[in-house]
Amino acid sequence: MVQGGDTMPYRLLLPKGYDGIRKFPLLVFLHGSGERGRDNEKQLVHGSKLFLREDVRTNYPAIIVFPQCSNNDYWSNVMHLQDESNKHVFYFPEDGRATEAMDMVQELVKYLIVSYPVQKNRVYAGGLSMGGMGTFELVRRMPKTFAAAFAICGGANPSTAKEIKDVKWWIFHGLKDDVVPPIHSRLMEAALKKKGANIKATYYPNANHNSWDSTFAEPGLLPWLFAQSR
Repeated sequence: MVQGGDTMPYRLLLPKGYDGIRKFPLLVFLHGSGERGRDNEKQLVHGSKLFLREDVRTNYPAIIVFPQCSNNDYWSNVMHLQDESNKHVFYFPEDGRATEAMDMVQELVKYLIVSYPVQKNRVYAGGLSMGGMGTFELVRRMPKTFAAAFAICGGANPSTAKEIKDVKWWIFHGLKDDVVPPIHSRLMEAALKKKGANIKATYYPNANHNSWDSTFAEPGLLPWLFAQSR
């Protein structure tokens, strides 16, 4: 993906028997900060194994894209600080200019929808950590595009719930997370419920930041996700 002189690598997983005619759901998966770069490989570290499983490819055929954020960028518009005790603190502006990576992801989504046989009423987003934050922001910036989204150990400004309430959500977080405090997911859950959103939330009592391991092992995740449509 090239835009404004910048490039963003991405990997595209096409369904078995893809013929360019039959339409499929589209899932955009956003990686965490540790997988940033330009190698077009690290973004596959978490999540790709789930979607490459033979039973998943058979039962949930879909077009899945794994974009890669550059080392000097971030999916979402967020300030990452540390307090006096070296605990991680995140501040999510209510609004603000999209990062270059977020701009490019939005253009990538638009490109895929018009260039591939995508079921436009079954477009999904998901991500972990930085990608969980990015999932909230991507849906906020393209609210009429997505049918459902899942955010793992992420967060956003609760005031943005009004803009993403019409999308179905499943939020995940480990309660022992010492990188992204689970309060950020708690606040988004409460804000979305207050706006009447269709939302599920799962908190793992013994999971630290790698709650994605538990999430990807959830037997209900994919049946729930691929059952949603706009």
